Amino acid sequence: MAELVEFRVPTGSARTLLVWGLEPDPSLEHSLFSVFSKFGLLYSLRAHRNAAVAGPGFYAVIKFYSAADASRAQHACNGQRLFQKSPVKVCVCTKQKGFQQQVLALSSTKCQELANHYLGFHGWSSRIITLQNVSGLDGENKELGKASQRQSVKFLCAVEVTVPSHGVCSRGVALGEADVEDGEGPLEFLTATRRAQKLAVGKALSSSFQKILLVVLENGKVAVEYNSCQEEPTDLLTEEELKGLIEVNELSLEQFDLDEEEVLSDLSLEEELSSWEMPSN
Repeated sequence: MAELVEFRVPTGSARTLLVWGLEPDPSLEHSLFSVFSKFGLLYSLRAHRNAAVAGPGFYAVIKFYSAADASRAQHACNGQRLFQKSPVKVCVCTKQKGFQQQVLALSSTKCQELANHYLGFHGWSSRIITLQNVSGLDGENKELGKASQRQSVKFLCAVEVTVPSHGVCSRGVALGEADVEDGEGPLEFLTATRRAQKLAVGKALSSSFQKILLVVLENGKVAVEYNSCQEEPTDLLTEEELKGLIEVNELSLEQFDLDEEEVLSDLSLEEELSSWEMPSN
């Protein structure tokens, strides 16, 4: 039986394990990660102190990308001592309230981690098709009075992700924006420019991955498919049209401002862009 893994925050109770009966340990999360990551790639792992009514100790919530990996981990670890003196209890969560039905895109960092796990570090590639400065094109930086004036830098980016062994190619377009902090000096503009560029690149990369589906087979092999249901108008443009996106298509910038759980702390101001294939002028 095959399992579908998407480049989205994993949802559903079958992918989430609850571990309780944990003893206090300053390296508890590290110990848990060492044990459970052997069964498959983890999206998240959090340890929490028990509520007062439950007595001393800790419990943990562990989320896998794959329900099959979570099931194997549950059967192997339930009732075992693992790294402590007393056995732990591990079960698949039966109920998740509130946000479990909300489908969120993975950050670019998580997308790359997932792709490396299932496809290998050399099983996929990405490149920037275009990275355009679109600051002020929507008129929002017009002077509205000294009291309300606020400047920002915007970049529009198009990225292409390719999985050559499966013949899959996917593109994503996104907008990155950063406010100019503490005045209008060259350092502030440079910092805002780099942040806007990296946010645009990260969002576009994540958008590209959203259209790729991983089909994990029982024997561990992985098939890759393109999800045409996620296609956008920009996917039909040629590369040259993408490079001239603003002038050619008169598309609203708002449609590229994708919601994504991109964490800016993952983006170094001195790195990242240098590792991409930049478009020529």
